[in-house]
Amino acid sequence: MVRVPKLNPADAAAAVRNPLAFIAERWTPSPRTVQRAALAALVMSVVIVITGGAVRLTGSGLGCPTWPECTDGSLTPTTALSYHSAIEFGNRMLTYVLCAAVGWAIIAARSEKPYRRSLTRLGWTQFWLVMGNAILGGIVVLVGLNPYTVAAHFLLATALTTVAAVMWQRTREGDAAPRPLVGKAVQQLVWFLVVASLLLIAAGTVVTGAGPHAGDTSEVKRIPIDWETVAKLHAVLAWIVVTLTFALWFVLKAVDAPKGPLARTRDLFLILLGQGVIGYVQYFTHLPELLVGLHMFGSCLVWIGVLRVLLSLRERPEAGLDLPDASAGVTVGTRA
Repeated sequence: MVRVPKLNPADAAAAVRNPLAFIAERWTPSPRTVQRAALAALVMSVVIVITGGAVRLTGSGLGCPTWPECTDGSLTPTTALSYHSAIEFGNRMLTYVLCAAVGWAIIAARSEKPYRRSLTRLGWTQFWLVMGNAILGGIVVLVGLNPYTVAAHFLLATALTTVAAVMWQRTREGDAAPRPLVGKAVQQLVWFLVVASLLLIAAGTVVTGAGPHAGDTSEVKRIPIDWETVAKLHAVLAWIVVTLTFALWFVLKAVDAPKGPLARTRDLFLILLGQGVIGYVQYFTHLPELLVGLHMFGSCLVWIGVLRVLLSLRERPEAGLDLPDASAGVTVGTRA
């Protein structure tokens, strides 16, 4: 067994004053531990989206009709409330699990040696996004599931997933200046893909805000447009994203790009095909709850896939390493 050192009064005071620095002085995680902590935060950022979708699709959005309490005078559901309350309250409790995962990522990043300020900042950015979205979630309940606030709630969750994905990638890289692996034309094509994907996600929130799944069994305000029309626009944007992804793969093959960007683009294309099948089936079967939930999960995977393609276009070796030019056909591995 590992002997736990006793704390003297000075150590206790230091721990209270700056707990992160106190832990960092006494613990050095392995690179793999830091990577796993960042991955846990990313996974939880997706899980919270899925459970939030379950709240909406089961009509449990107002299962706890107030916030931060579940009901007036009670933090937890009362026996008088239905299973909708348990679902909504369970989603709220998962926020604490998400906070724990993000906190673990912050502690691991802060304790890594040598200290990498950029990683710690990414961890803290996640923390503040979680706090902001928790408050916004409370506002969503207090305004009776207003569809515009619900859409903002989802978009802020997407921002959290973005930062978590970037942090996970950065744990496997060094801190040297990024070096491009592809030319400017390919980079511009990928940025078109990123913008199209963002528009696709935004259109999806409008479909949700105008569609039949209002999030509660009571009368809930909807975005006053025809959801089927927006769904068709959403489908057009999806085809644009698929086309851009296929074009990118073709261009990368033509210029004999490194394996990393090619593999990430192939993975994204396969995710998009699966997401497209789910999207069309749910549309023609009148949006069954299970398929809508799978589609929300797929949207998270699509966005993470797009980010991985973007981040694969450059390498960041350990600071101070003198690397051969990438254009000479030599690639450098990142951290394992």
